Amino acid sequence: MEKALKAQSSIKDYILLTKPGIIMGNLVTAVGGFALAGRALFDLALFIGMLEGLALVIGAACIFNNIIDRNHDAKMERTKYRALARGVILVRSAGLFGTLLLLSGAFILGVATNFLIMLVALIGVFFYVVVYSLSKYQTSYGTLIGTIAGSIPPVVGYVAVTGRLDLGALLIFLIVAMWQMPHFFAIAIYRLSDYAKASIPVFPIAHGMHKTKVHMTLYLSLFIGACATLTLTGYTTTLFMIIMGAVGALWLFVAIKGFKAKNDLVWGRKMFIFSLVVIMVLSLIIPFTTVV
Repeated sequence: MEKALKAQSSIKDYILLTKPGIIMGNLVTAVGGFALAGRALFDLALFIGMLEGLALVIGAACIFNNIIDRNHDAKMERTKYRALARGVILVRSAGLFGTLLLLSGAFILGVATNFLIMLVALIGVFFYVVVYSLSKYQTSYGTLIGTIAGSIPPVVGYVAVTGRLDLGALLIFLIVAMWQMPHFFAIAIYRLSDYAKASIPVFPIAHGMHKTKVHMTLYLSLFIGACATLTLTGYTTTLFMIIMGAVGALWLFVAIKGFKAKNDLVWGRKMFIFSLVVIMVLSLIIPFTTVV
């Protein structure tokens, strides 16, 4: 049986276990954190070491998450073709692969950056793999718990430069955390049937669509406010606050229109796509708007 499974699996299957899309998304926010702390200074070796180590650690966390989710993934349309859900990769093989990536990533972070970065990254892995991956099946607030892990990458980028946890690290953490809530709520809305099949109590299922939309607008307002604090505390220029205020206001406008949406699934997908635009803009303008 084991030989048969190995014969059916491929290198691509192992790569997909790491969820490359999630790795790239998190690296984008890590770049933003690095730029915020780096300001006028840029250390290429430090930058590359941070990205390499973090990518491996995130990939490992995603593999462990895949192992935990494999039975539920098999019930969902968007995840049923994952290698572990199809059984083409053994759990033991995936576990060994994940462990190898985790050790390699932690080593690179420890050597290329600093011990604090390695510790922060491993804390993120713990929250994603253990706390979030298990709690999302027990409570509708699993998404809120998951923001802890999802907000670690920009902190890793920031602390790679500063070597310490300070106000800047806290602010970039809160900004990404507030962004994640409407982002993940949007996913839950347009993938609602999938989550229902897998018996995952996401917020729209547990509390209804109206309450979810209310919470989305609240978190969006907090996101806009959190972005403004970077300027108000002297980390970024007024231009940053203006751009993010405008982008955030547009996202909030789309969210408010959702209260009268005729098709929540279509609206939820629009909110999701807009969330990707917002995080890209956030991460890309930081290098050009930090106070030197």
